[in-house]
Amino acid sequence: MPDTSGASGSTPETHVIDFRAAERLLAARDPRGAVKLLDAVIAAHPENTAARLLRARAFFAAAQLRPAELEFTVVLEREPDNAYAHFALARTYERQGRHDQARRHFRLAAALDPRPDFVRAARFDPPAGSGG
Repeated sequence: MPDTSGASGSTPETHVIDFRAAERLLAARDPRGAVKLLDAVIAAHPENTAARLLRARAFFAAAQLRPAELEFTVVLEREPDNAYAHFALARTYERQGRHDQARRHFRLAAALDPRPDFVRAARFDPPAGSGG
């Protein structure tokens, strides 16, 4: 007999499918569609940091900056060493005109992961003799 206890019939497997579909929607420039799928995933699994990070990215892509900021902040509370989340939060602050907060998170991102784009955004000077 099938389980009819859930209104949507969602299972852990459908949440994985929804997460992957949300990734594809975001890549296809449909961030609002991605957010809709991720809302159900996060409601069922609020501890899922990967889903929260993806939803934060989708909010950012949809220019929903306050929800993006809140989600990136949740991710950083759970993973303070997540360089990408610092970088993305900095971009969110930058788009809101909050440049001091943006600079702080750009620098944290660059300190955690010295990728060239993170370092450029942090406006660090290259080390002497590095040729860059």
